[in-house]
Amino acid sequence: MIRRIHVIYHLTAPEAVRETVERVHAMHHQYCPVYRSLHTAIEITTEYHLHPPEL
Repeated sequence: MIRRIHVIYHLTAPEAVRETVERVHAMHHQYCPVYRSLHTAIEITTEYHLHPPEL
């Protein structure tokens, strides 16, 4: 039985957009159909790692 899911996002973007990434990450679960379907039965957590773009 699955009791929890942990999602790790790896994003490639400049540091200048970190505030936007944080804002979107904080609210994205509202629009995720998987989260909305499962969150009452399964603990779902997320985190992200922001990686600088390669030049």
